[in-house]
Amino acid sequence: MLFVVLTAARPSGRALPAHDPDPSRGEVFYHAGGCISCHKASETVGMMGLPTGDAPFETPVGTFWPGNLTPDPETGLGDWTAEQFVDAMTVGVSPDRRHYFPAFPYTSYRIMPVEDVLDLWAYLQSLEPVRSQPRAPDIPLPGLARRGVGLWKRLALGPEVFLPNPERSETWNRGAYLVNGPGHCGECHTPRNALMIPDQSRPMVGGPHPRGEGAVPGLLDMEGRGRYSGVSDLVLALQFGETFGYDKLSSGGMADIQMNLAMLPEDDLHAIAEYLLGLE
Repeated sequence: MLFVVLTAARPSGRALPAHDPDPSRGEVFYHAGGCISCHKASETVGMMGLPTGDAPFETPVGTFWPGNLTPDPETGLGDWTAEQFVDAMTVGVSPDRRHYFPAFPYTSYRIMPVEDVLDLWAYLQSLEPVRSQPRAPDIPLPGLARRGVGLWKRLALGPEVFLPNPERSETWNRGAYLVNGPGHCGECHTPRNALMIPDQSRPMVGGPHPRGEGAVPGLLDMEGRGRYSGVSDLVLALQFGETFGYDKLSSGGMADIQMNLAMLPEDDLHAIAEYLLGLE
């Protein structure tokens, strides 16, 4: 009984701020997060299509099918409230009070200001609604595992706010926010401990691939290692990838990520590049 009490998923109960959501800003966060990469239809290639969530997401613990992000009222987000979406993004709780498995990277999204989450919500609500039958995760003992996530969250969930570094530029801080919040780069590029919690003492040093296929490279000292000659060089890589001869941007899922990032405003790409090239 105590285990059930400790792991019951509860809505945050937070009051939403007065905010007029801006779907154009939300689209930026959609591309920064690469939402279509995981929530795409199974037949979708690259950036085509809507985030209906038919494609399987394979991990070492089993296969997940990310949800339908279109506003379909039966199988998507059409009947959700803004409060429920904010809870899903920041505390990993579903409208029916289930714990989401952290294959959905709410551990990173939780540092997004609520206003930014609401902008993303407004963008998703502007999409064409498409019916897509949800599928349960193919993992051992899913009910028990989901309860275990409740305990895991008590150890794994970090700060609820992004704290800018006052000693850094506004551009650097924008890049830090996009990389660590909506971009959730650390979910793959930061190693995890035995409890599968990101090891924040070694951020961005690389680690095992989340799909169990080899390793994810580190992002430290990329300029010193000769990967990129400077901010402008990395911006070109993020915009054009291997089309412009930047190798290793199509391996391990990076092709999808690069195509998503190429959709961002150039100022945001400069911010991301400045932050990443400052990692040591």
